[in-house]
Amino acid sequence: MQYRRLGRSGLQVSELSLGSWVTYHNQVDTKAATEMLAAAFDAGVNFFDNAEVYAQGQSEVVMGEAFKALKWNRLDYIVSTKFFWGLSREGNTTTNRKDTLNRKYLMQAIDGSLKRMQLDFIDLVYCHRPDPHTPIEETVRAMSDMITQGKALYWGTSEWSASDIRAAWEIAERHHLHKPVMEQPQYHLFCRRKVEQEYARLYEDLGLGLTTWSPLASGLLTGKYKDGIPADSRGAMENMAFLREGLTDPAKNAVVAELAKIADELGGNVAQLAIAWVNRNPHVSTVILGASKLSQLQDNLGALALTPRLTPEVLARIDALCKALAS
Repeated sequence: MQYRRLGRSGLQVSELSLGSWVTYHNQVDTKAATEMLAAAFDAGVNFFDNAEVYAQGQSEVVMGEAFKALKWNRLDYIVSTKFFWGLSREGNTTTNRKDTLNRKYLMQAIDGSLKRMQLDFIDLVYCHRPDPHTPIEETVRAMSDMITQGKALYWGTSEWSASDIRAAWEIAERHHLHKPVMEQPQYHLFCRRKVEQEYARLYEDLGLGLTTWSPLASGLLTGKYKDGIPADSRGAMENMAFLREGLTDPAKNAVVAELAKIADELGGNVAQLAIAWVNRNPHVSTVILGASKLSQLQDNLGALALTPRLTPEVLARIDALCKALAS
């Protein structure tokens, strides 16, 4: 495992990391989470990603219980959470509870996450989506205050536009506040525009770091959806129905079959190839993996062996297959 700085910060994150979206609480209980976190940590992973909204807060609870059981030194691991959607409460539709980045919500959201995860501070906190109804300055000041209060160490954004990231950074610069240092975008072989084009100026201008998610395109790049939706897959879950059309796309599945041949030549499988492809981008600080079982995690970590095998010639072959279908 190699380690990379998170943007221009001094924080060193493992090139592969482990996230909890979809899986924790829904598919993975505390015992299984503890087992997977331990295996990832033993492989050199030091960053574990979460969000307030995952499983309506229960994902943070599961991860917090796992950390408690593992008794790691707090200096040895990095944990994140993300704020925007809030936690639903039956009968309560107040706009200060969800889909917002206003100060009232944010300052209470961090306290809720700290309690659920049983931590004194969270290393990385993200604005999970942009909020067009709250002035960016209000959001920047609230996120900066989290850091000043010692409840978080670094803050950033997720799926923000380049213009909004730059606006937030410039507000922080102008008012001597803590600046956003990282963005968490979706990035994989079929989703490339933001990372490779829209954010291009931000890496040099702002020192932006990336903690990318969905390297396997929600499972499409494993090849398991070529014949439909397997009963035990993410695509079969009721709350993941919105993914199904993309997972069964005939053109993309045909490309995945060709990518599998390249992966085989390199001594790996198509999932490992897809993760390695993201990992080889120098602007990516860490690639967030997801896993519902230990064997899946161990297989995905095998991408480390493929990364140095992605020569310019191999990358050109991959681009020739994928670029026409990429967005």
